[in-house]
Amino acid sequence: MPAIIPTGFSGTITWLGHVPDRDAALQSQPQDALMARFSGPEGEAHGGLTRPSCSRVMALYPRGTLIANVRQFSVLSAEELAETAAEMGLAALDPALLGASLVISGIPDFSHLPPSSRLQAEGGATLVVDMENRPCTLPARPIEAAHPGHGKRFKPAAEGRRGVTAWVEAEGMLRLGQRVSLFIPDQPVWAHLEAARQG
Repeated sequence: MPAIIPTGFSGTITWLGHVPDRDAALQSQPQDALMARFSGPEGEAHGGLTRPSCSRVMALYPRGTLIANVRQFSVLSAEELAETAAEMGLAALDPALLGASLVISGIPDFSHLPPSSRLQAEGGATLVVDMENRPCTLPARPIEAAHPGHGKRFKPAAEGRRGVTAWVEAEGMLRLGQRVSLFIPDQPVWAHLEAARQG
């Protein structure tokens, strides 16, 4: 019996981006297509099978520890991005300013998809959701440059709407306009989750 099941929920790829040099700039450059390799978006700064650990896993490892790269893609919801922009007082927010690699429309409450969910594009390219992506201050500078006075508003406005991080389970091409189907793990929520969060 399958452990990962179809949901009936699907979306459409509305934007694709590529960060060529993370050290030079966070911003991504719009693309019509991206090749998803096992090592991540082909030629992308967030790609690679491994990465240095960061603040997301600081309870586990000293910063800079070499770990598996499950943050190959930064995937956003078009609807949540629009909500973030509105809360910031902007008509729209360019996903390039956030260093996004993929924007999908049509899947509700996207940032809270269960970890281990799959996003499978037409043609077979499949991403595995690692976890919710937490808002940080890094996009503030490019946002401020594009929208003076708004950079510092991003982090609070994006709370719960920053999308997810994901890694490649099956290789394939991602293209604008492709349909993406959502699959979720057939597993109940852990009964001790709240107690664990309280420490």
